[in-house]
Amino acid sequence: MDLTNCDREPIHQLGRVQSYGALLALSSDWIVQHASENLESILGIAAEDAIGAPLRGLIVSDGYERIRQNMRLLDEPGGAIRLFNVAMRANGRAFDVSVHGSGNLLIVEFEPKSGPRGRDVMSDVYPQISALKRDGDLAALAMAAARGLQELSGFDSVMVYQFQPDQSGKVIAERRKDSQSVYDGLMFPASDIPAQARKLYTRSLLRLIADVDDPGSAISPGTTLDGEPLDLSLAVTRAVSPIHIEYLKNMGVGASMSVSIMKDGELWGLFACHNHTPLYIDYERRTAFEMFAHMFSYELSRFEDELRKRAVEDTSRLQTRLMGYMADGRPMAESLLSVSEDIGSVIAHDGLVLYEDETFHATGLAPTEEEFRAIAQFLDRSIGEEVYATDRLEKVFPRARDFGGRAAGILAIPISKRPRDYLVFVRRQIEETVSWAGDPRKPVTAGPNGERLTPRKSFEVWRETVSGRSIPWAPQEMHSAERLRMILLEVFLKMTDAANDERERNQQQQQLLISELNHRVRNILNLMRGLLAQSRASTSTLEEFTANLDGRIQALGRAHDQLTAEQYEPASLTSLIECEFEAYADHKMDRVIIDGPEVFVNSKAFTTMALVLHEMATNSIKYGALCDKSGRVEVKVAEDSSGGVLIDWLERGGPPVTPPKRRGFGSMIIEGSIPHELRGDAKVCYKMTGLEAHFRLPPTAISSIRYQAEGEAAAAATQEPAAVVEADGSLGLKGQGLVLEDTLIIAMDAAGILEDLGASDVKITSSVTAAMTWLDDNNVDFAVLDVNLGDEQSLPVAERLYKAGVPIILATGYGEIEELAQTYPPCGVVQKPFSASSLETALKKAISKVPTKEG
Repeated sequence: MDLTNCDREPIHQLGRVQSYGALLALSSDWIVQHASENLESILGIAAEDAIGAPLRGLIVSDGYERIRQNMRLLDEPGGAIRLFNVAMRANGRAFDVSVHGSGNLLIVEFEPKSGPRGRDVMSDVYPQISALKRDGDLAALAMAAARGLQELSGFDSVMVYQFQPDQSGKVIAERRKDSQSVYDGLMFPASDIPAQARKLYTRSLLRLIADVDDPGSAISPGTTLDGEPLDLSLAVTRAVSPIHIEYLKNMGVGASMSVSIMKDGELWGLFACHNHTPLYIDYERRTAFEMFAHMFSYELSRFEDELRKRAVEDTSRLQTRLMGYMADGRPMAESLLSVSEDIGSVIAHDGLVLYEDETFHATGLAPTEEEFRAIAQFLDRSIGEEVYATDRLEKVFPRARDFGGRAAGILAIPISKRPRDYLVFVRRQIEETVSWAGDPRKPVTAGPNGERLTPRKSFEVWRETVSGRSIPWAPQEMHSAERLRMILLEVFLKMTDAANDERERNQQQQQLLISELNHRVRNILNLMRGLLAQSRASTSTLEEFTANLDGRIQALGRAHDQLTAEQYEPASLTSLIECEFEAYADHKMDRVIIDGPEVFVNSKAFTTMALVLHEMATNSIKYGALCDKSGRVEVKVAEDSSGGVLIDWLERGGPPVTPPKRRGFGSMIIEGSIPHELRGDAKVCYKMTGLEAHFRLPPTAISSIRYQAEGEAAAAATQEPAAVVEADGSLGLKGQGLVLEDTLIIAMDAAGILEDLGASDVKITSSVTAAMTWLDDNNVDFAVLDVNLGDEQSLPVAERLYKAGVPIILATGYGEIEELAQTYPPCGVVQKPFSASSLETALKKAISKVPTKEG
């Protein structure tokens, strides 16, 4: 026997109407195509006379025009026009009219107006709407609605019937005239309201069955031109399925009315109204009942919103506590288990499981680790990224029968991507006695409507003990679980990202240390050979050789001690630079110039800088400015505006610089260590004048910065000038020089001569603007200025330098002419092309013309 025949019954195509109303079906040109056979008793026109006639000729013009004028309201699919107190015939009788579309036809239904005319129906409804209060629980709200609708409608009983997740129904409130409780709290099986009936309840929100014994009236002709029965899905007078009539009679019901309760676009439940005797409610009043149901739906939504709001607040407090635990450095498992009781106030549970990185943590009543690993595999296969809940785990996961007493229901929150980690709430099994309105197992017998599933004849309470289930998960608990999922997912991702970053940093650091160890061991071996060779070449006795070699090895050892120390106080960056050079080039220390404040860096920065400066120093000695006898290294240290430190490494006077053909490990140390380890910056430039490297240490790497004291500054001010004529007549230079020349080759030649005369550095510029900008941030000790710079002259630079007491040499192709003497301040003049000797002579003359500080 097919038990789903009720689901397939065409209850929307029964071809009949109830006797309290008549129906006409019109074509697009408003010609009657179908008419109910009771048309004559309702409207006074025989059905056979109406078929084929235009509607305009059947009803009075006032009624016809009223219908036509309201047709614009049918623009929405599934819409209907409701008109009340409409004159249809010239007898003065009023009708309530319903108009809706059905395929290519227009359905017009007429119900004679009953009751006193002019009565304000809404005046009865408003007080009952005002009585709907959501201050209590759902049961109180439902009971207030049942009471209000019972008083409005006059039915013997009104029930609030709520659909359950399995489509069965439960009466959550009942109001009866006899004050008895017959069905309150009872369950009805899903088969009592078939699927197609539930679908119609979502389209047509109110259904009146005025008399269960009414045979109804057939619609003629019975089928459309296409041979199909007329679709009466939205017809308010639609006749009733014989199976449903039998069901109502078995309940002892003479009349019935159902009003749909919609929530969020879904069928939440019904107002089920029953009367022992036939009862007709006119269409206008039924429409007011629909509005009452809408207001109940609104209050129901607000009630659930309040529950959800409280759940959100509870979850937010839970989040605060959870974050507090994790802020103390506790792992996720410990943090979650610590707030299990707080979670329980939001999502009630008997046990909690955290499955993180394939590690099992549990508290309370929960499956064993082996049992849960099987559950986790089921979850991986069966659910997506959303929260999953079931109150009957064994139904979807049969192995749960083995431990159903401890975990009959679960609520699983995925908190990571695949492979998934889960937070799972567990509820124990409850043995629940469910009371049904009659035995839900309907007998399969041949009833009055043929061999099909026949409605049960008894609705006496039938109790069933249900096991293998837990308490269901409430909607607000599901909402809280979803919010908790978002919180935990964010926390988990942050922790995972942090762990991955830390793991990657550790791996990189380990690889770096291994490579550095290998690199430095090989360097040490090479350096030892070099130390032996250099010490042997520069000494004449064994004792002297031993002493020099021992000193160099000790210096090298000190540098390595600084690299490998585990704990030490903030150390001087200047000392580190000196230590590296002393270890490998102590006899060249006079060619290493360190300028700027003394910077003390923390332990991590000191280790990193030791690696970088070791590479810079050894590269300078092997390939750079210190590999010959004339080059020098200048290290300039300065504080930037953020509290960090800028380090400029400048090599001058060494062999020609060529960029490396490949980027080796040493280059990776120099360019990558500071950005990676300290979040600073590093840049290396292979310039023609010498290698330049620029580093920035962020404030987090700096312990303190000590500037030169006032006494030290005064001592520096009394040092001998940068440009002097020695007693033997030779010129001695030291300090910073400036060459302003727009031809690069001539500028480089002048800079080279100045460096040969002893200048520590020479800045080359090609325009007045560039020179003035550079002078804003730098001091200069002597300068060579080209007179003509294309479309400008160097006079502004000369005047600025003269006022600062800087010796100036003018380079010109015209010699020492009168115009220069009148225009430029006192200075030396050299004629192009100049030589080293001519430039030296001009410098001597320029020194003699420098004004004294008093002048």
